[in-house]
Amino acid sequence: MADMKVTDLSGSQGFSQIKVANKDSGNGFDKIMQEAINKISHIQEEAEKAVKELASGGDVTQAIVSMEKADMSFQLMVEVRNKLLSAYEEIMRMQV
Repeated sequence: MADMKVTDLSGSQGFSQIKVANKDSGNGFDKIMQEAINKISHIQEEAEKAVKELASGGDVTQAIVSMEKADMSFQLMVEVRNKLLSAYEEIMRMQV
């Protein structure tokens, strides 16, 4: 299977450059998921930092954008989890 890149539609940070693993590369599904979770965690930290800056007189727009970005990233992660659980449940219902 060839490497595929998932790029961020807005052209900013986030899930850009997450590669689908190749059998020979040694990167499994767990590594890809861990990378995505780490990126979401980083986005959450940036949002917290923007809120703290807002409390000390920072830019309101930057804080709102950071919070929305973090919220959308978290919602995406939840939906991916839901799809994975759904796929797992479907596989478990298969008769062998």
